[in-house]
Amino acid sequence: MKICYYDESGDDGFPRYSSPLFVLSAIYLDHLAWKHIHGKIAEVRRELKQEFDFPIKMEMHTKQFLLDKSPYRERSISESDRIRIMNKLCSFIGDLDISIINILINKTIIKKQDYDVLNTALKFSVQRIENDIDPKNNPDMKFLIITDEGRVGKMRKPHAQFNDSTIYPPNSVVARFGRRFRPLSKTLYQKTRKNPISSNLQIWLPT
Repeated sequence: MKICYYDESGDDGFPRYSSPLFVLSAIYLDHLAWKHIHGKIAEVRRELKQEFDFPIKMEMHTKQFLLDKSPYRERSISESDRIRIMNKLCSFIGDLDISIINILINKTIIKKQDYDVLNTALKFSVQRIENDIDPKNNPDMKFLIITDEGRVGKMRKPHAQFNDSTIYPPNSVVARFGRRFRPLSKTLYQKTRKNPISSNLQIWLPT
């Protein structure tokens, strides 16, 4: 099974919006590798603490960090060290056994006034993940999307257009993350069930 985590940049509003671009990013990895990768992430965070006094639990927001905005300005990290940190992180991510898919929607060129930005981005992303896992040659391969609480409200809207199901695997791998999760959907469908977006997907939300 592949475990996928989603995050976004920009707002998904349209035709009224505050950001002209909306980016939906998915990071996914084999469920047997997550613990090893988590350990490597913890290790590189400890190295950043030792080398640059960058707090282990502080989130990294690249734009604000490179521009020396709050809360990073209070750390008094020099420009050269900020560049070194970013180079270190980019090299580290490039060496991880993970896959990343980014979907960018430029709202300035959209013609349809009823264009659903989030739904479209999610559909494209799911299709690309499924293409990558190649279900025709790997029929037993599944992928599981885990989203944080900040996405619950936004995920409900596109989910309402998809087929719902109460079927989900017992003793799911997500239990190993130490949090309880509830199933949002077993299978994502387009408005017509004759053309499924994916028969290999489950979405879970934290309770």
